[in-house]
Amino acid sequence: MARHPRWTRRLFTEADLDAVTQAIIEAERATSAEIQVHLERRVHAPHRDPLRRARDVFADLGMHRAAQHHGVLIYLAVEDHKLAIVGDQAIHARVGDRYWEAVRDGMVRHLREGRPRDALLGAVADVARVLAEHFPRRPGDADATQGNEMTFR
Repeated sequence: MARHPRWTRRLFTEADLDAVTQAIIEAERATSAEIQVHLERRVHAPHRDPLRRARDVFADLGMHRAAQHHGVLIYLAVEDHKLAIVGDQAIHARVGDRYWEAVRDGMVRHLREGRPRDALLGAVADVARVLAEHFPRRPGDADATQGNEMTFR
């Protein structure tokens, strides 16, 4: 798998990030939706709010262009210890704020326990389960991510 930015090693090993990439690839085999994980060193200025920043990253990655509006972005600012999960309109309408809060809380719990790999893997697995339920993969569905399961800035 690809080498990742050096700053990610403060929290993750190469094997951790490769495992997350593989989990996303596997998850997307069961859904027509797109899942992406975006890691940043810090929440970029002028944003101090990780949810606002995550929404901007979601748009920058073009995830809002999916015809079914069902993409999910898991955002983590490593050095700031901030995270957010953004679901596009269609998936958000089905699961609501409480679901996203529960995924976030699970990630926070794992991170506080010193298990960052489990934080990302758990979030990907949970989101994958819900996406597969609401947006199952159908014959002829194109691969939305085309190899960009994880992005870094």
